[in-house]
Amino acid sequence: MIRCSDGSLYTGITNDVQRRFQQHTDGLGAKYFRGRQPEALVYVETGHDRSSASKRESAIKKLPRTEKLQLLASAMNQITTMPL
Repeated sequence: MIRCSDGSLYTGITNDVQRRFQQHTDGLGAKYFRGRQPEALVYVETGHDRSSASKRESAIKKLPRTEKLQLLASAMNQITTMPL
C-alpha cells in the first residue's frame, strides 16, 4: 500500500516493489496518481503467487479504511524487514 498526498491509501500488486513505487513517483504508474502524489510505501505483504496476490489485492481494496490502517500495524506488514 502506498500513502498518497491526499491521505488516501493505494493498493496494488507487483513482483518488484522498489521499481513499481519509482514508476508511480515518476508518473509512469497507475492513473490513480493523476492529481495526487505517492508519498510513502506503508504496507508490503509477501509470499503470494500472481493468482493469490490478485485475490488478496481485491480483498484489501474492499476493506474499510479503518481495517486498512490496522493492517499497517499488523505482523503481516513486511515493510519493516524490506530494504527500500
